[in-house]
Amino acid sequence: MSLYIGLDVGTQSVKLVAYDPQARQVVAGAGRPLELAAGEDGSREQRAEWWIEAIRACFAQLDPALRARVEAIGVSGQQHGFVPLDRAGNVLAPAKLWCDTSTGPQCAQIMQAAGGAQRCIELAGNPILAGYTASKLPWTREHRSQAYAQLATILLPHDYVNFWLTGERWMEHGDASGTGWLDVRRRQWSDQMLAATDPDRDLRACLPPLVEADALFPIAAAVADELGLPRGVRVSAGGGDNMMAAIGTGNVAPGMLSMSLGTSGTLFAHAGHAVVDEAARWAAFCDSTGGWLPLICTMNCTVATEAIARLCGFPSRDGDALLAGTRPGADGLLMLPFLNGERTPDLPHGRGSLFGMTAANLTPANLYRAAMEGALYSLKNGYDGFVDAGLRFEAIRLTGGGSQSATWRQMAADVFGLPVDVPEQAEGAAFGAALQALWASQRASDPGADLAALAAAHVRLDPRLAAQPRAEATDAYRAQYRRFLSHLDAIRPLYAG
Repeated sequence: MSLYIGLDVGTQSVKLVAYDPQARQVVAGAGRPLELAAGEDGSREQRAEWWIEAIRACFAQLDPALRARVEAIGVSGQQHGFVPLDRAGNVLAPAKLWCDTSTGPQCAQIMQAAGGAQRCIELAGNPILAGYTASKLPWTREHRSQAYAQLATILLPHDYVNFWLTGERWMEHGDASGTGWLDVRRRQWSDQMLAATDPDRDLRACLPPLVEADALFPIAAAVADELGLPRGVRVSAGGGDNMMAAIGTGNVAPGMLSMSLGTSGTLFAHAGHAVVDEAARWAAFCDSTGGWLPLICTMNCTVATEAIARLCGFPSRDGDALLAGTRPGADGLLMLPFLNGERTPDLPHGRGSLFGMTAANLTPANLYRAAMEGALYSLKNGYDGFVDAGLRFEAIRLTGGGSQSATWRQMAADVFGLPVDVPEQAEGAAFGAALQALWASQRASDPGADLAALAAAHVRLDPRLAAQPRAEATDAYRAQYRRFLSHLDAIRPLYAG
């Protein structure tokens, strides 16, 4: 009768799922929205206490009888965030997030110190892109000198939640890949990248130990009592939200492509070896299962559609109905939706652009469609790199908020020319965190417990949400995508600095 909790600490909200593996169903769920502090300089920050307050609220929504059955907890978190702690474990400053582009100059400084972007790829597998954790450290040194002076430990968002739950500090390889400091080929910290980030201090001393994906830690007794949980609850290693979504969609073996449509858009696959691209067309990450996770990330997915919905005065939940009378290509209206700057394509200082406007096509419905299409074209731009490298996929597993939209599902199938399947559990990251906690618990008594077999047994697809590509629509999107690439080339020089 044991339950396994998955917590997903995202940008917009904290979500909790309680999974019963015997019944093979999520028996309860809870959520709590989060604030986001945004600055004109591209800064995007949250306070770590907001995450904890939201977690407390989510557990409070669970029936006490369910809380008494909890065996283990897995935590998923937004990647790349920078949570600085002092020696006593106090948070020294607001957490700079993955979508923070204010540290662009520091990215360039680190790469120059390392010997250039290509040298960074040689050393660690990735350049230092906007949003990666590494650039947030020199930014903190320059803009928050007191926090830098007291800095004792650097944690990522999910690491901090684990620290609050257990009192212990650790990282695992998947989320650690997004710092820019991990040599993903060797699965170890790169001393050269650490020195390029800060030559004046030993950053290794600020980084917690790396643990394996099946690690388990006991919950702190005081936190268990506060949340109404048994004191025997254990906390798994957890991971970044993309790594947990890979588990939650069953993407734990080669040959599958997962797509997550949320605040950001991501594409990722599983690999049994490091998949590094010399041109850095994708992020060469480790995953949270002991393997690797080549990943494409865009910073503007539902960000763009929700912005258009607000502008036009309708709730985004009405978007599907609004688009019923529109056609692929939005009557020629084309959006480059780089409202937060962009990572794929690599335009950290980019801004949104709208092309092809006429008196006839400039309608709320076409604007909303253009935002959706533009978000998918950005992902397609990254996907082309996978294809050029010889990777092949037969279908897409879709997760995130966009997976619940029939229009998003069909558009993804048509733009990519691939069938789209949707797991029954919409909250892929939270569900994946619960499955990792279940797997780690099994491994504690059976070291041979296989995650791929567990995922095959517990990740079920919803046939009602499947979508097949339509040849006519795929052709229309192909033409509009060529326009997207043409306009992308045209605006690159405008945002190169």
